Amino acid sequence: MMRLITTLITLRNDHHMTQEDLSKIVGVSRETIGRLERGEYNPSYRLVYEIAHVFGKNVEEVFYYQETDD
Repeated sequence: MMRLITTLITLRNDHHMTQEDLSKIVGVSRETIGRLERGEYNPSYRLVYEIAHVFGKNVEEVFYYQETDD
């Protein structure tokens, strides 16, 4: 099984941005950002791209999949 891993928390903190701030920029709820950070949500490619763009990163620098033992 594959699990989506993200560097989103670190990026947000480095940019002094809250979940609420990011959610308003990309047009989703704060809860969606929280679920994404906890690995509980598989976002659309559009959302992944928009989040990466906010931080000036490539998608692969913010999100990647990792094999799990499940």
